[in-house]
Amino acid sequence: AYLVPKVGSYVQRLESTIESQHPGKLYVMQSSGGIISGKLASKEPVRTVLSGPAGGVIGAHRVAQRAGLEQIISFDMGGTSTDVSLIDSRGPQITTESRISEIPISVPMLDIHTVGAGGGSLAWFDRGELLHVGPQSAGAEPGPICYGRGEQPTVTDANLVLGRLNPELALAGSVRLDEDRTRRFMEKTRKHTASAEKFAAGIVRLAEAEMEKAIRLVSVERGYDPREFTLIAFGGAGPLHACSLSRALGIPQVLVPAMPGALSALGIIGADVVRDHSRTVMVLVSANAADHRDFKRLSKDAKKSTSSDSNVLLDSLEAHFLELEAKGAREFHNEGLNGCAIRSADLRYAGQGYEINVPASSAMLQTFHEAHRTRYGQADESANVEVVNVRVRIAASDPIETPRLAATEKDCSQAVIKEKKVMFADEWMPTPVFDRSLLTPRNCFAGPAIVHEYSATTVVPPGCRVQVDECSNLVIQV
Repeated sequence: AYLVPKVGSYVQRLESTIESQHPGKLYVMQSSGGIISGKLASKEPVRTVLSGPAGGVIGAHRVAQRAGLEQIISFDMGGTSTDVSLIDSRGPQITTESRISEIPISVPMLDIHTVGAGGGSLAWFDRGELLHVGPQSAGAEPGPICYGRGEQPTVTDANLVLGRLNPELALAGSVRLDEDRTRRFMEKTRKHTASAEKFAAGIVRLAEAEMEKAIRLVSVERGYDPREFTLIAFGGAGPLHACSLSRALGIPQVLVPAMPGALSALGIIGADVVRDHSRTVMVLVSANAADHRDFKRLSKDAKKSTSSDSNVLLDSLEAHFLELEAKGAREFHNEGLNGCAIRSADLRYAGQGYEINVPASSAMLQTFHEAHRTRYGQADESANVEVVNVRVRIAASDPIETPRLAATEKDCSQAVIKEKKVMFADEWMPTPVFDRSLLTPRNCFAGPAIVHEYSATTVVPPGCRVQVDECSNLVIQV
């Protein structure tokens, strides 16, 4: 009701303009990680509210698959916020319990956690002269001090003062950073801080503390050990902070993909065409035979396995799945597409007010118990279980293949642009600056180092080691 009048009419105008001038069709990214037609997006724009971050998660997942990685944490830091998401062997996780501006959104969305910490996050002192960073942002206008118009320090300005950005090398091909102006305003606003460098280091530490909490929320607080994952860092500012965050969390490896500032766009281009359909069924799987109401009677025989219980459960849900699959197939047929169906269900212990989505398989009950134990630290296999919703996702894939490059005999020294001093751990250190476009597969080097490219800057602290893989990713052992 809120979004359709504005977003719907905009998408309809855009679609009609495109179709009148080009032979193609308009597709729009949705928050669940797949694209939908412009017509459907104009009717149900609530499905698109987190489409940009969703593109980043899908892009990170594609990069990880190409690199042979199953367990990753995507870390997307832009100008105003940081978006993190955990992906395990099951792929990107879907939730129906998201909140946008404290409004619950019940459509399927990728499980992404967002915090107000980005390159443009403002540093400010409260009445007690304690330093804070964010959640307010300088935005595109006026932007950070170093862009020439802003006057309040940001995380980007702090990175410039610490030597991690290169004022003589243009960002995005044309943006030159004004270091003199930045230092002048940093000196004016640092208050009791000993120096502009100490002020900048404090800003970076506070911003990283906020991002560290976000990564802990999607990993440690949900029963995952971050030491078993790789951090995929992207966005314009993600590679600046990825190694520092990985060390703080015990994450052993960071991967920075090629063109990290454009990974969200690449993820959208390579996303599947997807339809999500669901139905509330409220089926009870009782642990007590006397309590069976909505579900086909299950034996209490101890010899009967959870797997056979799941098979009986699947049989009782089959008609619902078939009906949803038929609906999705008709929609795909109308668009000239063929898709495959993925079944899942939302399960909970009877009496709970929240569900866990698990694949619909012969092991779905056991999978639910294990997922509950992982997330909440306990599971009760003797308790009644309710199937609240059944879900079907129809997906049609059109993957984009990125080239694998052959290794060359070039030494990475040919990619060094210059050497400069950069501050690490309150100490200025001589640091080489590499041009990423000149690095080739199997090139290796150790930190400290700065890697400059069109869409981002990667900071490699002392003690880290970098290797370029055959997909042009920077693989950093921290």
